Amino acid sequence: MKTLDFWFDPVSPFVYLAFERLPQALEGLNYEVRYRPVLFAGLLAHWGHKGPAEIEPKRAWTFRHCAWLADRHGLPFQTPARHPFNPLPLLRLAIACASPGGTPNRWVVETILRHVWCGGGADAGDPARLQALAQALQPARDPQADDVKAALRAATDDAIACGLFGVPTIAVDGRAFWGFDALPMVAAAVRGDPWFDGPAWAAEGAPRAGVQRR
Repeated sequence: MKTLDFWFDPVSPFVYLAFERLPQALEGLNYEVRYRPVLFAGLLAHWGHKGPAEIEPKRAWTFRHCAWLADRHGLPFQTPARHPFNPLPLLRLAIACASPGGTPNRWVVETILRHVWCGGGADAGDPARLQALAQALQPARDPQADDVKAALRAATDDAIACGLFGVPTIAVDGRAFWGFDALPMVAAAVRGDPWFDGPAWAAEGAPRAGVQRR
């Protein structure tokens, strides 16, 4: 059985799409998933990137693209009223629903992602909606507890140390696959496709000379 690490931040619509389609992509394969919350903004800050929603033409394209993908895959999709929003309450809630040192289960992650992307276009950070979400999930720990906050910081540090730069990222056997469109590649890795043991993986990922922007 393969163990997959699914790194996520509910702020990303691609996380929602990948989460919903992961079981279909891996149908018939023997695997388990660890759902690992990570602060996408922390990855952006570390690598010096802007988020897609911080660049207006890219924001417009991202949501049009995601709405199209959702339609083609038969998934409900409503962009929240405010985006980007602060995902910290949702990330901490996910961690608080797991035992210390553990990870949230699929139902918890599903409920949080659908709160954001199937909420009828409502504000994902609305205090009343967040309170109702917490009541539905019944976290074992206080999402505002210091150990929960520390766990999210540690998870983000771990993600950076693993070279993660975006979400969703799915890790299989130490290899990281980024994005919704990487699901077929993830499935191939879980199946044990020999391509991953050939020369192309290492060769194409090797550093090389190039023009540097100043």
